Amino acid sequence: MPSGVSSPGATVLGPTAGQRAFFWLGAPVLGAGAGWLLKLLVGWVSSLPWTPFEGPLRLIESIPPTPLTIGAVAVGVIAGLLLALVAEHYYVKVTVGADEVAVACRDSRREVARSAVAGVFHDAKHLVILGHDTGELVRQGGDLPSRERLADAFLAHGYPWLADGDPYEEDFQRWVEGHPGLSAAAHAILKARTRALEKGDAEDAEELRLELAKLGVVVREEKKRQWWRRVDRPDELDALDPA
Repeated sequence: MPSGVSSPGATVLGPTAGQRAFFWLGAPVLGAGAGWLLKLLVGWVSSLPWTPFEGPLRLIESIPPTPLTIGAVAVGVIAGLLLALVAEHYYVKVTVGADEVAVACRDSRREVARSAVAGVFHDAKHLVILGHDTGELVRQGGDLPSRERLADAFLAHGYPWLADGDPYEEDFQRWVEGHPGLSAAAHAILKARTRALEKGDAEDAEELRLELAKLGVVVREEKKRQWWRRVDRPDELDALDPA
């Protein structure tokens, strides 16, 4: 199937012009200002009764004022631009077309055919796309477009936007190791995912979430605690899809 990015009339959602301006213009300006203040800061720190990093500070003080100011401002501008690049990398880009939706963030990209989508909703800081088996085809967190922009885009292209959120909210239960409703394999993956969450390893946690999906288990987390439900009601969500 052709990519939704190139589909005629597709809606592409990403950072707003204001967000981009803040990082690409504001961050370098703030960095330049911080660099300009460096000489004053060095002088103040050097005047303290006890001075940390005395050697490096003396070296900085020995640089003539004009070269020091120019160099510090240049470093500040470069630091601001690097920050803008990092922010750009972490934005979530959502492309909604008539036949497909694509979600991209950092180095990952997922494409879902319109025919596979049974519902779309905004869950706290995540965009969730549900399949007809009630499983989650996409659960994407990060720096998302606003709920309103997402809703407008999906509704404009005829997707079933679930304004009330997750229709299976009440089915989630907190994971406790050994729960009889889960297989030994699911418990092992959830245990490994707990360790990944505790370490802050988002990439590993996402890979393990996808492994659970293969076992028919939907999982989400809050404050490093995990909640789960089974994908075992394939017909219920179809009624939500007007297509």
